[in-house]
Amino acid sequence: MSFLSLQALTCNVGAFHLQDISFDVGEGEYFVILGHSGAGKTLILESIAGLHSVGGKIFFNQEAMTKKPPEHREVGFVYQDFALFPNLSVKENILFAGRYKTIEKAKELLEDLVQFLGLEKILDRGVENLSGGEKQRVAIARAIYGRPKILLLDEPLSAIDPTFRNAIMKFLKEIHRRYGLTTLHVTHNFREASYLADRIAIVMDGRVQQVGSTNEVLSHPANLKIAEFLGFKNILPCCLIDEEAHTLFSIDPNDILVSKERDLVCDFVFEGTLDECMGIVDHFKLFITVGEHQFFVKSLKREHESCSIDRGEKIVIGFWRKDVCYL
Repeated sequence: MSFLSLQALTCNVGAFHLQDISFDVGEGEYFVILGHSGAGKTLILESIAGLHSVGGKIFFNQEAMTKKPPEHREVGFVYQDFALFPNLSVKENILFAGRYKTIEKAKELLEDLVQFLGLEKILDRGVENLSGGEKQRVAIARAIYGRPKILLLDEPLSAIDPTFRNAIMKFLKEIHRRYGLTTLHVTHNFREASYLADRIAIVMDGRVQQVGSTNEVLSHPANLKIAEFLGFKNILPCCLIDEEAHTLFSIDPNDILVSKERDLVCDFVFEGTLDECMGIVDHFKLFITVGEHQFFVKSLKREHESCSIDRGEKIVIGFWRKDVCYL
């Protein structure tokens, strides 16, 4: 049974239109909305929060919420720029929800948030001179202090130094579990989605293109457009492998085997010509032309330490049917 359900949701803001947005989110699920910048991801979160007039229907735990005002929807919203109140201290920002609603076990919750998020030393400070990471923790604390049914995160890692990205992703998972949240997280980064999400919705140009488990969506894109967005390589016509049921297939560069001899045992084996070989730290990037098509291959250096291949040289590549992704 779904905890949050969007049914044929539409929303028009200026020239941009959300069209027929439909998906369900289970209670306790970490659900990621993934897509390019400008795809409509933030607008979906704002529609759930009640910040725009929408068509279609929104249900929270089977209760219709489409027409309810934002203050009655019990959502916590963490914006990309954190949207903290500059005239309030860190503590006052966190406690803000207490101005318009009664917070259950407010003192205990505040103490737990402050300790868990490491905010003890900055509680009395203003927010303007906080670091990006500090602002993020304060914004999350403020959202959770309001005891939301659903936590909405809008690109929460975009303002974070890339060197801390993995630590912050782990931190977000811990928050989600610790406070028993149902979380919707917007991002354009599919690696971020891969680590965090239980399920993913791909959104492009104001429409949902695919919804499914993390592995299903990231490993088996529903169409060419999604595959290109996710960075799939070697998108080639199925006539190369005699597969008539599909038009295109993709093979991961890491799943392609390489040999100078015709000794490969695979479902599909091709002889080609090496166009380029680039040494990258621990692996080679090989570009190999087979007929009218070029394959991109990643090969570990340790597997070819004593083997040299020159541009223009003949080379054999192969892969297994189980590793093929049909588009």
